Amino acid sequence: MMAGVIIAAAQFAPLAGEIKTNVRTVSGLIRQAGAEGARVVVFPELALTGYEPTLVGATPDSWLGEADARLEPIREACRETGAVAVVNGPVLRTEGRPGVTSLVIGADGELLARYDKTHLYGVEAEVFEPGSADGRFTVDGVRFALATCYDNRFPDIAERAAADGCTVYLASSALDADNDSFEEVYPVRAREFGLYVVLADLVGLSEAGPCVGRSGGWGPDGERIADAGPDREGFALVEVPVPVDPLP
Repeated sequence: MMAGVIIAAAQFAPLAGEIKTNVRTVSGLIRQAGAEGARVVVFPELALTGYEPTLVGATPDSWLGEADARLEPIREACRETGAVAVVNGPVLRTEGRPGVTSLVIGADGELLARYDKTHLYGVEAEVFEPGSADGRFTVDGVRFALATCYDNRFPDIAERAAADGCTVYLASSALDADNDSFEEVYPVRAREFGLYVVLADLVGLSEAGPCVGRSGGWGPDGERIADAGPDREGFALVEVPVPVDPLP
């Protein structure tokens, strides 16, 4: 194996609807993680607005575009650090409503990939449009798959990721204290499909309830390999090997 690729699973408590403030926090975490060698920094579900579907639905000004000027500080942080950022928020789709969207911003500040959550949960279906395509990107020869919170309950997403040559499965989520995903979903996906699973979860209060952080990762055997803890802003680092025959 060649040297590994370091992924930062970031967590913080977004301010509801305060995109400018949340973008500033995201940008700061990218710089901090980049300083520790992270090549990819993944953020939780709806980190740009907070997990507040009702508020987002009532506030079209919170809907972002792929090239939205409000995201420029994130692009600049990526350019400064050479890190790739996976940031999730309400991003407009062609249907005229937003998706629960992960934008993958490359080390050059340009859009590298986009993934719209395909399985909406509860009130999300009243606000957002679901996506229909898998999310993929490659960094330093390592292929990444994208999924968002409730998506992770559907094993076919991880199954396709493994079949498509992905090493890492990135899960942007908003998990409350009663959610069983830490035991029944993420380690199972890792073990079933031989993937590194990297979770970014919110902390603090949200429309999902009190979110509990514990961002981090599981190895292909399903064992925990990193945990950022339950209640602090910050990140956990996960190092994954580059395949012997890395992807271009």
